[in-house]
Amino acid sequence: MARRIKITLAKRGVSCIAELLEKQAPRTCAAVWAALPRGGDAQHAKYARNEVYTMVPRFAEEEVGMENPTVTPIPGDVVYFSFPGGMLDEEFKKDQGVEHLPGVVDLAIFYGRNNLLLNGDVGWVPGNVYATITEGLEQMAQACHDVWRSGSVGERLVYERHSEA
Repeated sequence: MARRIKITLAKRGVSCIAELLEKQAPRTCAAVWAALPRGGDAQHAKYARNEVYTMVPRFAEEEVGMENPTVTPIPGDVVYFSFPGGMLDEEFKKDQGVEHLPGVVDLAIFYGRNNLLLNGDVGWVPGNVYATITEGLEQMAQACHDVWRSGSVGERLVYERHSEA
């Protein structure tokens, strides 16, 4: 049976379930699974269009590298990005509280169509698709859109192992 994770917008009380894509992204799945639970301040992406994410300190012993990469994620994609500290804008790093770290991991979910991972400062930003949302995408999409419309202040995006009850 495939391993699954629960992804929650804590303040809004909305969760979805995603199935790990262990055949397509085995290193990424192993690193994320071993690091769970993990979470942080939720943000809505400026560039990608329909993305909510959180930045966390790097957690893998070795960087996982690229696997199952995309620059055009689809609704339900759960994506892992690893950014060296020098890639991120200084003001953004201060805002995220990661200015002291040598690099960070961006754990993201995509909830709508027509996403394009193109950043005006650095160009294409491919990420590893390591899971797909299989339950609760519609409710999560509504909550993610509310993050865009109402704001992310006080919201946390939390990833944890999902166990069948």
